[in-house]
Amino acid sequence: MASESNEVVKEFRFFKVYKDGRLEFFMPPVEKIPPSDDPSTGVRSRDVVISLDPPVSARIFLPRISDPSLKLPLLFYVHGGGFCMQSAFSRQYHNFVSTVAAEAGAIAVSVEYGLFPSRPIPACYEDSWAALRWVAGHAGGDGAEPWLNEHADFGRVFIGGDSAGGNISHTLAARVGSMGLPQGVKVVGAILVHPYFGGTEDDQMWLYMCPTNGGLSDPRLKPAKEDLARLGCEKVLAFVAEKDHLREVGIWYTKELKKSGWRGSVELVENVGEEHCFHLRDPKCEKAVELKDKFVSFIKHN
Repeated sequence: MASESNEVVKEFRFFKVYKDGRLEFFMPPVEKIPPSDDPSTGVRSRDVVISLDPPVSARIFLPRISDPSLKLPLLFYVHGGGFCMQSAFSRQYHNFVSTVAAEAGAIAVSVEYGLFPSRPIPACYEDSWAALRWVAGHAGGDGAEPWLNEHADFGRVFIGGDSAGGNISHTLAARVGSMGLPQGVKVVGAILVHPYFGGTEDDQMWLYMCPTNGGLSDPRLKPAKEDLARLGCEKVLAFVAEKDHLREVGIWYTKELKKSGWRGSVELVENVGEEHCFHLRDPKCEKAVELKDKFVSFIKHN
């Protein structure tokens, strides 16, 4: 008979919970890499502290500048990882965001938000919103970060993310629609890659990670019609993967968005034969390149 300390009382996709309150995660902690200058693409990156309490930071990516007089579109990126793993500073996300910045000719801000269990949900939403507002605070050209002051076009802002980051990106766009951003800041589009929403076996995990949750109808889990109707952007690009357990909720999201009365346009792309966030694991495979190219094109041509 197992001792109380070894008795598992809950088991989710990413971790299990013991009776004594201990958590055991199934994936090892992610390795973080420092910012760098990439001589092959010309992309430079550096880290900034947005807040000390709570701790929020970001990695900023600046592509090669051919004409200093031209302002660049701005991508605000939110990494995935089930609200409890991964980092804006991991090799996977550094490489993906750096590649998008280079090919889209965009300045990118990849937010490092608080993760469960040290900072339970809703920290991820509040940290990301604080970071987006910090970025938007540079629209007047007098913010704390020179790269944003000098190079960002705040009339061409995009919010994007994958998995949990896709979920957070929706919530940010909904807040932009209901609360607004400073004058001069326009969110043109949102890009949701294999986003997580309620309606799967992972719901109970999200509810566990968010002690102050509003149940299965919590609008962060299951977007409310009124939030969809006032989404604070003009266009949405959503990806789903055929072999992803989140495929159906991603499709549900786009259908509900179209029915909500929102006046923007939404495009749904299915990655046939692929699994959840496959493009991060094998970024050079043909379909990963297609996904990345579509992501880049959405920024360049809007």
